[in-house]
Formats: sequence, C-alpha cells, structure tokens
Amino acid sequence: MRIGELSRLTGVSVRSLRYYEEQGLLRPRRRPSGYREYRAEDAATVRGIRLMLAAGLSTATIGELLPCMTDDGEALTPSCSGMLPDLHRERERLSDAAADLLAARDRLDTLIEATARLDPADPVECDALVPSSALPPHTGRLA
Repeated sequence: MRIGELSRLTGVSVRSLRYYEEQGLLRPRRRPSGYREYRAEDAATVRGIRLMLAAGLSTATIGELLPCMTDDGEALTPSCSGMLPDLHRERERLSDAAADLLAARDRLDTLIEATARLDPADPVECDALVPSSALPPHTGRLA
C-alpha cells in the first residue's frame, strides 16, 4: 500500500509517517518509481509507535524497543523481557518530570493565594509594575 492509504488506515498524517521513516521506525520498500510501499503489518507498527509516543517515550527509545515488539494481528505487544529496564527508566524519567510540574504548580498556587489576599488593584500601583518600555509613548500633551 502507498503512504496515503497507510495514513487513512491508521489516522496518522503522511507527514508523521515520513518522520517515522526518517527516525528509522518504519522501513517501507521503495518502488522503482521512488514511491514508498508499505505492508499491512506496518499499520500495527504505526499504532505501536503512537501508543509509545502517547506513553511519553522518545522516538529514539521507541527505536530501541521496536525490535522487542511483535505484531499479534491486532497491535504490537512486548515479546521479550529485555525491554523492561528501558521501560522502568522511562517511567522514572516521566515521574521526575511530573514531580517537577507539580512543584511548579504548587509555587504558582502560593503566588495566586498571596495575590488574592491583596486589596483590589489600584491602577496607579499596577502601572508601577509595568516597565516603562511597555507603556505607550507620551504625546507631550496634558489632558
């Protein structure tokens, strides 16, 4: 099948499919005309790639894990336990990133709470917070 058909079958854009090929995740045959020719099992590979991307894995990590995946006719499934250390490493990376985001949200909540306790904003005081370079130019006329 050609790239447009694989795109329709999987719901993945042609641009993404080309990117997956550039990253070595897909390896379509090339016809003498230069057109890519995909096999039916490439659809399962694309679905597996999408699943791993949604799990937060990079294309480099996916490239390492794809050889350990088997098409069961429905989707790609793990076929060797050797990928377990990589999966644990990626889970730890995601957990660290999630903790960093939660800490940032907590700091923002503290700032929001402190700001909410202030009196209603005085426009004159708020103008002092805006850098003079962000203010409109002075016309020289007095109102």
